[in-house]
Amino acid sequence: MLTMKDLVFKKRLVKKLIKRYVKSHVVEEVISRNVVKFKLPASMKIHPVINISRVVRYRELLKRQKVEKPKLVKVNRVEEWKVEKILNKRKIREVEKYLV
Repeated sequence: MLTMKDLVFKKRLVKKLIKRYVKSHVVEEVISRNVVKFKLPASMKIHPVINISRVVRYRELLKRQKVEKPKLVKVNRVEEWKVEKILNKRKIREVEKYLV
């Protein structure tokens, strides 16, 4: 996976909303100890030769790890999540936000 740190985009994107890593890509060639060449899609407009400091090894979930997604509940023909408990709430710019 590639880190998005210090990448420059034509459109100004909010830093905190950008993903930390780009999905995994195939390493086409190892040029030296510090540089690898990736096989990138044409939509990514960056140079395919990248320093290894920008590369992070992808780790899959272990067999013991389970990612449980909350189940949706239908209420008046609309799917919503069932909340077990509201831990906290705060008001920001006249909008209430809840910690569940």
